[in-house]
Amino acid sequence: MRETPPVRAGVLFVGRRRPGFDQEWGREVARRVRSYLEEGPLEAFPPATVTDDASLRRGVARCREAGCEVLLVLQPTMGDGRLAPLLARLWDGPVVLWATPERPEVPAVSSNSLVGTHLFASTLRQLGRPFEVVYGDPADGRLRRDLEEALRACSAARRLRGSKVGLVGHHAPGFVDLHPDPFLMSRSLGVEMVQLGLHEFVELARSFGEEEVLRDAGRVLGMGLPFAQGVGEGDLPTSSRYYLAMRRLFEEEGLDALALRCWPELPDVLGQWAYLAMVRLLEEGLPVAMEGDVDGAVCGRVGALVGAGPGYLSDWLEHDARTITLWHPGNAPLSMCEPVGGGRGPRLARHFNVPRPMVVDADLRAGEPVTLFRLWRCDGRYMLVARDARTVPPRRPLPGTNGLVELPEHLDGYRWFEELCHAGMPHHLTVLPGHNASVLRRLARQLGVRAL
Repeated sequence: MRETPPVRAGVLFVGRRRPGFDQEWGREVARRVRSYLEEGPLEAFPPATVTDDASLRRGVARCREAGCEVLLVLQPTMGDGRLAPLLARLWDGPVVLWATPERPEVPAVSSNSLVGTHLFASTLRQLGRPFEVVYGDPADGRLRRDLEEALRACSAARRLRGSKVGLVGHHAPGFVDLHPDPFLMSRSLGVEMVQLGLHEFVELARSFGEEEVLRDAGRVLGMGLPFAQGVGEGDLPTSSRYYLAMRRLFEEEGLDALALRCWPELPDVLGQWAYLAMVRLLEEGLPVAMEGDVDGAVCGRVGALVGAGPGYLSDWLEHDARTITLWHPGNAPLSMCEPVGGGRGPRLARHFNVPRPMVVDADLRAGEPVTLFRLWRCDGRYMLVARDARTVPPRRPLPGTNGLVELPEHLDGYRWFEELCHAGMPHHLTVLPGHNASVLRRLARQLGVRAL
């Protein structure tokens, strides 16, 4: 799977010309912060201390020249609040405000760091600038988790802007809730959309030489996936053509995500469904969406950027108060499914409705944390929903990708579905491995979209 590069952060210690509070404690906090940053999960540019207009300008310029994508701003002792508006003018990227604690053993105010950070936060909000705020000692595990999450959200928002998503064909017939708006996508998310013809895609798939196709089919055979009745080795070359064509589009078009109108034309023209090829690409960290769901492809890109992986798209088949049945025609990454060779592990099969290969029938692996996530547009703006859940064994077998998720106690499936319908959410959910709802809600704040 593609790995997300570490976050590159510029670090600013904000002070004031006439130091106040407990400067010894401030130096100790700064030492602890530096020590953590040297061992932490980010590329932290050496901290700069800023106390006035000139030093802040130099510090920000230094971070920009170093290619930093996020600013991490601390006040080991309360800094000059007049620097907050200047910071907003000088830096147009994400900002994480980190407030550090008071000296615990003395009966006096030692740093006032939280108050100073609150002042900066309020100012940035009034100026319409998104930010994240965390609070705690560098040795605190909770602080480290919060800080890592805030940095991942800021980095993902930064990297999403400038992404490129491709659409082959259009949305599937009747699925008008998947219709893209490339201009709103560009304005709101910073994502560029490029559209490619189905005829071009078919010709690309047919253009690969027999030797290259058979070599790739051999790689699929080496994955050890069992064949269901009516499917065999002779069906692999066509699936390889799908895979090679989509892979070529990623490379030649410079795509970060791809949506494909996978029916009704492709099974008729090439004789197969493209779902095995999609599974392989998802397993490699390349976000691919079926049925022309462009925003769904962008959701996969977001999943990859926050470090979860692209996940996969699913229909919301049915629900009760506690669970949701997730189902789609066989397109989940193998890593999210029951083990290969098991009773409900992945197997290559025919589509349940139009009986042609090549779909991957499998149950989601039970007992795993997942995130139910969607980014969509309605009423001229983007919205985002993300909820953590856990997979449980399905109640009955279903062809395709079959999963049952248990909702958290505070969430009622009936009420939640009703709420999302009234918010205009499309009929696809993105299912991400792991619990990522908190970082995705932070991401919504960074993108300026409404989180439900």
